[in-house]
Amino acid sequence: MSSVNLHPAASYELGARFYSQYPLNKNLSGVQFALSAPEAHSVELCLFDDKNREVRITIPDRYPYLRNDVWRLFVPGIKPGQLYGYRIHGEWNPQAGQRHNPAKLLIDPYAQKLSGEMQWNETLFDYTLGENEEWRINDLDSAEFMPKSVVVEHEFDWENTPAPAHQMANSIIYELNVRGFTMQHPQVPEKLRGTYLGLCEPVIIDYLKKLGVTAVELLPVTSFGSEHRLDNQGLQNYWGYNPLALMAPEASLAVDDPVTELKTMVKCLHQAGIEVILDVVFNHTTEGGNDGPCLSFRGIDNGGYYLLNERDPEISINHSGCGNTLKVENPMVMKLVTDTLRMWVQEYHIDGFRFDLAPGLGRKGWLYDSNSPFFQTIYQDPVLSCVKLIAEPWDLAPDGYQLGNFPRPWSEWNDRYRDCVRSFWRGDQGLLGQMAERLCGSSDIYRWKGRAPSASINYVCSHDGFTLHDLVSYSHKHNEANGEHNRDGDEHNFSWNCGREGESRDSKIIALRERYKRSLLATLFLSNGVSMLQAGDEFGNSQGGNNNAYCQNNPTGWLDWSWLDNKTDEQQRNYQLMRFVRLLIRARKENRVLTRDRFLCGIEEDPENYEVLWRSMDSKLMRSGDWQNPRNQCLFMHLLGDQSEPCECNFLVLFNAGVCEQIFKLPVVEDLKKRECLLDTSQDQVFSELPDFTGQTTVKVLPHSVMILKDECMPDCPATPDLIAHY
Repeated sequence: MSSVNLHPAASYELGARFYSQYPLNKNLSGVQFALSAPEAHSVELCLFDDKNREVRITIPDRYPYLRNDVWRLFVPGIKPGQLYGYRIHGEWNPQAGQRHNPAKLLIDPYAQKLSGEMQWNETLFDYTLGENEEWRINDLDSAEFMPKSVVVEHEFDWENTPAPAHQMANSIIYELNVRGFTMQHPQVPEKLRGTYLGLCEPVIIDYLKKLGVTAVELLPVTSFGSEHRLDNQGLQNYWGYNPLALMAPEASLAVDDPVTELKTMVKCLHQAGIEVILDVVFNHTTEGGNDGPCLSFRGIDNGGYYLLNERDPEISINHSGCGNTLKVENPMVMKLVTDTLRMWVQEYHIDGFRFDLAPGLGRKGWLYDSNSPFFQTIYQDPVLSCVKLIAEPWDLAPDGYQLGNFPRPWSEWNDRYRDCVRSFWRGDQGLLGQMAERLCGSSDIYRWKGRAPSASINYVCSHDGFTLHDLVSYSHKHNEANGEHNRDGDEHNFSWNCGREGESRDSKIIALRERYKRSLLATLFLSNGVSMLQAGDEFGNSQGGNNNAYCQNNPTGWLDWSWLDNKTDEQQRNYQLMRFVRLLIRARKENRVLTRDRFLCGIEEDPENYEVLWRSMDSKLMRSGDWQNPRNQCLFMHLLGDQSEPCECNFLVLFNAGVCEQIFKLPVVEDLKKRECLLDTSQDQVFSELPDFTGQTTVKVLPHSVMILKDECMPDCPATPDLIAHY
């Protein structure tokens, strides 16, 4: 124990808090430390100087330093920037799930910044293997190879920048990886590429604004580590779904100070009217399975932080597929999760969260419950109940698939939308009914639970799978570079290579792939619900067929911005695709028919105020046999204008997913002023010189394409923007 004077803590906040004036003695300044460690026999606070020299302070195991399982004290004279960690003394009995080992320096679960990197080394493990593979305690000190927690004081000038506060139903979400987005951007200064500040560059902000997205959804930017296997293979976890410290921004994404730079990025995006949604991981940690390292939670309270096998507590429950599962039902862990979320909102002005493998948050024991304590806690919280909440509604538990079962006001990644749209455009048969549901907000999933179409996050591609270009270029995954002999990644991609696996110089295959991409994108932005676009899909970014590029921190995983040169045929195609997406987003925003946050009424439901009609190719209303015909790969959606709007334009959306052109008969409309074609994905110049169909009775729709016709209620109707003028 050092000779530092000890003082009791002034508050019950967990973590490290700097006081310029200590509330119990105004003449003192310093830092209060508090750690919840219910099973510890004693706790040492470890302070490090700039030469990594360590001073250990034993926290007294008596009131007021120990109360309600929280070890607390105030250390005068130290300031923000102080490096620290903990050592926990207690039982080391892996067979009983107890893993206390004071030789292991542990990260504070409430650390808001880390200094240094985790270096894989035998000292990180709390055990060694004996001659007969029995576990023995590892007495090697891990401090040299561990990142240190850092005391943070949150001071930042937000310049009174307001949050954009877009309605969920009107959101266009853009999923991106901070590093990969700018690593190869030629107009971003090299020093800033792959960083928070890289996203602040005017050329990036301008690109996002012109594209029209309302929010960026960032792959994890909380501190994360790489798996031991990846480190041994010279790879590293690039996506970030392997959390190390839940409250600390990832330092490798910063030029200098990750705290200030992440806040700067959020402020710049907010000033551009763009929200920031964080992808957060509360289902597992870097510590992995029971044979993993001892970095933080495992050494503090293994059985409190993690789900363990009741019959054999030595074994970690693995609902995440990553070795361990956080025990969110434990009040200590739930407090950490909610405190973490609140910190990101209050200190970083984050607008919402996407929760990775979210069912674990709502599970009590082995059963998921949409009315669980976690959801109730979020619902009543005055801070967290006001932000966007998005669930990835599945994990690997026996009851892991929970699409549609999250409570209001949560939204969910809708994989049934993704799979149906992919399958329909691939040419799979018998999907007309499902496709109609997906286009109208997936009412079969959400309507009967009091939710709205904005509960459905519609997407065709995300980080977890093929890019859009690879979806139409590869029928099989090609993940050999990941070092697992192509065993990793999803086998069920519903993809089609259009006749040749991988890249092709065949002009017919290229043209078909471009049409296929345009039809998928048009479907996405025509669908009721919230549209999510994966970064790079708007300009044909490829990962060479890798559908699980989580460890490809290299050009495979980084976005390819070479299309900006606009010189080669491929670059020009990608440039035109980007313009197409930009105009699709604009059309969606300026047509409220496409963003109504209610499930549309058909004529069967409301014969007088119906909002959508489903027609067969002869323009007659579809009957049961039409829906069930497995050979029918065409869909005719007739969207009726909102009667509450001054302009009541209708839209005719014609889908042909088959291999042959089809003739659609158009409905006769009394007093029709004009019927024009807004979009035809079969055309390379989709918004240019499209024909007027006023007076025509039929229209030809080419294979693998979408056509949108607009019935104007008056000449030069203001309801739809002049897309050609902006193309």
